[in-house]
Amino acid sequence: MIKKKLGFAINLLALFLFVPGIALPMFSLSMEMTANVSGTGLSSTIIDKELSLITTIQELFQDDRILVALLILIFSICIPVIKTILVTIAFWKREQLIEKKIISFVASIGKWSMADVFVIAIFLAVLSTNHAETTDIQQLSMFGFKMNLHISSETLSVVGQGFYYFTAYCLLSLLGTHLYQHALKEIEKISK
Repeated sequence: MIKKKLGFAINLLALFLFVPGIALPMFSLSMEMTANVSGTGLSSTIIDKELSLITTIQELFQDDRILVALLILIFSICIPVIKTILVTIAFWKREQLIEKKIISFVASIGKWSMADVFVIAIFLAVLSTNHAETTDIQQLSMFGFKMNLHISSETLSVVGQGFYYFTAYCLLSLLGTHLYQHALKEIEKISK
């Protein structure tokens, strides 16, 4: 019975990590371009964004990338909320068969929601490799004068707090569900 309560408590704790996980920035991305002509420089920021899971979904919908937005919404937000609701219902349900079926279902969909963490992790791994400054030197000739034109760009990306909260949510949620499911199996063995 203690494992069951511990599993439920860990799932509730995971929910408290879920909220900042979807609201805080998952990563920040900045890109700057600089052009130097004969010692005079002009610099411009091309991209400067901090994206959370929620803002990413909003931007995808605005850019008409509906399928990707829906997949992220379903796997990152809807499934975790549904899992928490189902675990809460199972915990307060007194009929052991229904409780076992609910927790088995939650355990099976929990593995699918982990897929989202791996996709986000791969995406962030690609983005968080800071690209060294790239420089291209061109020579301009106008009216017999030659000028050197240096064009450079630099991309920097950083993983944000939201990524860590969301990953912690997923891992704790899986652990809590596993403990809960294991407790139900032990209770079933005892009652036979």
